[in-house]
Amino acid sequence: MVILMVMFIMAAGGAILEPRIIPAAAEEKGIPMIVQSFAPKEITPGDVWKVYLKASDPDGKMKYIFATVSQPGVGSYPVSITRIKDENQKELSGYIYLNTAPARSARFFNLTLILTVNIKDEKGQFSRPAVFPLSFMAKPSPEAPPEGVFNEQDLGPIMVTLRTVGGGGRLR
Repeated sequence: MVILMVMFIMAAGGAILEPRIIPAAAEEKGIPMIVQSFAPKEITPGDVWKVYLKASDPDGKMKYIFATVSQPGVGSYPVSITRIKDENQKELSGYIYLNTAPARSARFFNLTLILTVNIKDEKGQFSRPAVFPLSFMAKPSPEAPPEGVFNEQDLGPIMVTLRTVGGGGRLR
């Protein structure tokens, strides 16, 4: 199980940094698209994890950001839904974030999460997902989003309450 998780994280990691090209067929259907995304793969417990998104909808009707967190040994948490402001419904560029301030305990070191993000429009259509692995490390490798690609705009929080595998230690 651990080997499969590591392989998944390694495979997903490379795709996260590459820009995505919007297929013409998807544009014609008016489906929202996450065009580009970025998130650090490692942070220290207690840090704020920023997940950068650049998305567009030809119809200008993006309504919600859906964020689902899954954790080996715990499962999936309830979906966090963030409403997209009117001015961002055609194109958005910014970040959603997970505040891990309560996770300063050593129990959170080496904990791994997977975040899946989709954009939903007013017709109920979902974008293709963007997937982000995250590990809590004592000394994470520094990673920053590509310069000039994303706006430094707060799009909203990822509202989940994380647990360690044993159920103790919570963070919001």
